[in-house]
Amino acid sequence: MASKQLKQFTREEVAQHNTENDLWIIIDAKVYDISKFKNLHPGGLSVLSDPEIAGQDATEAFFSLHRYEVLEKPQYQRLQVGVIQGEQSVIYSRITGEISKVPYAEPTWLTPGYHSPYFTENHREFQRACRKFFETVVRPDAEAREADGKRPSQEVIDKMAELNLHAMRMGPGKHLQGRTLMGGVVKPEEFDYFHELIITQEFARASLRGYADGLLGGKVIGLPPVLNFGSEELKAKVIPEVLSGRKFICLAISEAHAGSDVMGLQTTAVKTEDGKHWIINGSKKWITNGTFADYFTVGCKTEDGFTVILVERGPGVETKQIKTSYSSTAGTAYITFDNVKVPVENTLGEEGGGIFVILSNFNHERWVMCCGSARGQRAVVEECLKWVNQRKVFGKPLHSQAVIRSKLAAMIARCESVQSWLENITYQMCNMTYRQQANKLAGQIAFLKSYSTACGQDTARDAVQIFGGRGITQSGMGRFIEHYHRTIPFDSLLGGAEDVLADLGVRQALRIMPKDARL
Repeated sequence: MASKQLKQFTREEVAQHNTENDLWIIIDAKVYDISKFKNLHPGGLSVLSDPEIAGQDATEAFFSLHRYEVLEKPQYQRLQVGVIQGEQSVIYSRITGEISKVPYAEPTWLTPGYHSPYFTENHREFQRACRKFFETVVRPDAEAREADGKRPSQEVIDKMAELNLHAMRMGPGKHLQGRTLMGGVVKPEEFDYFHELIITQEFARASLRGYADGLLGGKVIGLPPVLNFGSEELKAKVIPEVLSGRKFICLAISEAHAGSDVMGLQTTAVKTEDGKHWIINGSKKWITNGTFADYFTVGCKTEDGFTVILVERGPGVETKQIKTSYSSTAGTAYITFDNVKVPVENTLGEEGGGIFVILSNFNHERWVMCCGSARGQRAVVEECLKWVNQRKVFGKPLHSQAVIRSKLAAMIARCESVQSWLENITYQMCNMTYRQQANKLAGQIAFLKSYSTACGQDTARDAVQIFGGRGITQSGMGRFIEHYHRTIPFDSLLGGAEDVLADLGVRQALRIMPKDARL
């Protein structure tokens, strides 16, 4: 519509088109002829033929029922016949990649006029590139796949590979050497955990929760043990396949009898008589990406204790998708291993040393989840602030209700505190070795993961109360709130249940208590 000259009308001229067969309305200084559309309107004809709507300014009524994106659909754009003379639209469509002007919709470091000790101009340039990519490439596929339940499109995976986003999601390290990152925006040696934080948060902002895990979430947690503990031969084979998006990998730890209790695993790995192979038997449950994985990073009970072994899909490996209220897009699976024969060279780390491999991996996994959780909560805050500003109740904006403002205050406080704690931990990660992170940050990250997902659940509950019935409807004004409320319980379990992680944080603190500490 923007490409052609639109006719200008006065409000008096529009008011003359107020009959059932000649029905015009005004929305944000734009004139729409809905005469032919009236019978297709989901709300029925009576809504549109209301004397306060027909031929009148319907902006307030429209935005109390519809999101702006409705007006951007081609079938509705074609209904526009002109604009109001001498008036300008005040509600603008969102520009791809722009920074939101809604208070608290962006972290402080991205908000104009604020400052940060952590983020540089390179981080800001990197963020702009990430936002544009995720909004234009990932968001449309996320919505389509959430609708049909299929795994993320290979086309999206390939485009991410072209920019080396799969490699960057593994964090800084040698695996980035020689790669062109995000079209050259950042050099491999300059890439740090704040760049990775940006990727995860922009991804979370533009995506949907189940799709985010489906888009190789299993790789983020399944490949690091190979990167950090695999043999050179194993890394040379597996890493290029996974980072290019040609093969998929998942982390297979949880079992029906052992979730957060890693040492209670019952899947066994026994060596053959010649000592050249492992024979693996057992099952795994709730494994993200398991249904379409080619490689499985498996926690096993061995003679020496607990060992992690990389298993390639083949004879004896079977996967079955688990249906959840969360999302079939994530490919959550039940996996069985029936006398699966695996070369001992596929052992990750030392035999019996699997607990260090997994605990080291858990730190990064939980940190990534904190990044996504913080951004998800912020997106909900933005949705709620927009809604309370446009929704009218008892003749006044919804935000005129003190109880609503109280809920918003709590949501904002939780969101900001999670982000601030996250940025502090991220700075520590940037200045510690991988082993130092494992020793010093396990408790901190466990605490933050427990706190952030608990905050998310509180925010989801408050958001539903603010949106009312719309907050539990999978379409329309509250569709993002419904999705968030439905999927947030999974964040409280993935990577370790909230209560278990909170207890881990306390035990870590007690372990380093000075012996001379007394009141």
